[in-house]
Amino acid sequence: MMVVTPREGPPQIDHENFARFPSLLEPGDVVVINDTRVIPARLFADPKGQMQRRIEVFLTRQIDERTWEAWANPAKRLHDNDELRFSDQLTARVVEKREGGVVVRFDGDLAEIQRIGVMPLPPYIARAEPRESDRESYQTVYASAPGAIAAPTAGLHFTQEILDEIAKKNEIVRITLHVGIGTFKPVKVDDVRDHKMDKEIYEISEGAASSLNRAKKIVAIGTTTVRTLESAIRRGRFEAGRDETDIFITPGYQFRAVDRLLTNFHLPESTLIMLVSAFAGIETVRAAYREAIAQKYFFYSYGDCMFVRNRGSW
Repeated sequence: MMVVTPREGPPQIDHENFARFPSLLEPGDVVVINDTRVIPARLFADPKGQMQRRIEVFLTRQIDERTWEAWANPAKRLHDNDELRFSDQLTARVVEKREGGVVVRFDGDLAEIQRIGVMPLPPYIARAEPRESDRESYQTVYASAPGAIAAPTAGLHFTQEILDEIAKKNEIVRITLHVGIGTFKPVKVDDVRDHKMDKEIYEISEGAASSLNRAKKIVAIGTTTVRTLESAIRRGRFEAGRDETDIFITPGYQFRAVDRLLTNFHLPESTLIMLVSAFAGIETVRAAYREAIAQKYFFYSYGDCMFVRNRGSW
């Protein structure tokens, strides 16, 4: 774990073992985690009457209990009202074709999604197929609310023992943001203001909102937690409830909710590295990434992490 303290001029950069993360927290810090759970969102179907080639349906955003937005491959073979057969217990009907995808409504036993679905690993993990073990290894130890198509990867560093150590002196608050397809989308526009984020569902309980409103400082575990908190704070207070967010945080953004951030090292041209640059400062992030490369840190989902602390103290 890299520990980065922004300040005037070059940042202070230290190197730690993540096991020491609890000792870096201060009294009054509230640690906020995203407890979303990744679902096996890749399904394979035989279109009725067209058995020569299976169609992949990648669930991207849940609309209601039985209805999802999805990517389909090959999408050109699908039409409104087509039936997709995933198993003897589960089918779906195409209720709408959209640019870049479809909307499908399931009929049958929804538990089949968990049984026959395939985990949606990030495309840069170079395997022909996910392993059965990914159903648990590509989850945080505190994952409990099914609905994400990607893991909030800063949380993958935690063990139950580390959480227990944190809880001895700091409060841990759970919130939920179901990570959507926007996680995989690079920024390809010349002007970042033209990039559109996909909406993601988040939820904050009454108890979580109460704890957050009492917090002296908030330590966000991961960029998904940051986006949730910055979306849920209104008029200076956190509001409980279930909502959607398409917030896109770029340099120049004025943070209202988060004081410290634990995050992985991200892909270039991603919305995630832009958020971290907004939080820590562009030059601070450049210096940190140069140091990470020099010290051979591992990047991306299963890589190492960076703890940016004391934001606003420089």
